[in-house]
Amino acid sequence: MVKNLKNYKEEFKDIPGTRVFTTELARKGYHLNQFCMSLMKPENRKEWLADEKAYLDGWKVTAEQRDALLARDYNRLLELGGNIYYLAKVFSTDGLSFVQAVSTMTGMSVDDYKAMMDAGGRSPDGVRSIKEGT
Repeated sequence: MVKNLKNYKEEFKDIPGTRVFTTELARKGYHLNQFCMSLMKPENRKEWLADEKAYLDGWKVTAEQRDALLARDYNRLLELGGNIYYLAKVFSTDGLSFVQAVSTMTGMSVDDYKAMMDAGGRSPDGVRSIKEGT
């Protein structure tokens, strides 16, 4: 049994290249994720694509979330409470596949990202702890 929940959750932040979607992030990203889900409706996608800034005016996203959405900074959106499955509505609206969008988050080309995933994903060798650098 976990004795100290705060310390337990802090350990999630030590996993390189991984963000664990915690309840805190879920609360932080609630309005952001609701905005993303609105893009499931064709009329909302059309309105978003016509004037993104005006469409965002109707949502209680933070200024940081707004800026990250407009910049399509998916890594920042994850930090701000975005859930990748909800963010998929944004990049799908932009005409990007999941692979295309996620490759931008890794700094890799689409072809390099696909090759890495076809080979079994990121290597388990290398940095396993941010704070320890090992």
